[in-house]
Amino acid sequence: MIATAGLSASAARAQSCQELWVERNSYYKDAGYCFKTRRAISYFGNRGCSYEYEADVPLSRGIRERIADIRAMEQRRGCD
Repeated sequence: MIATAGLSASAARAQSCQELWVERNSYYKDAGYCFKTRRAISYFGNRGCSYEYEADVPLSRGIRERIADIRAMEQRRGCD
């Protein structure tokens, strides 16, 4: 798990779109997700990946909740 999972609410709000994207996708990378987009493959690669579908990736409830929070922040900010 990456360090930003323990950020305070104010620190998490200060994250840029890029930082949010990296944090969100790092959870998937660490759990073995096989990325589909050129951007994610370029940044993270697919070496050692095991899961083709996001829903199949074994993530804890806490991580899934954090991902949902990140997605909401990305949407509010108009991130790509």
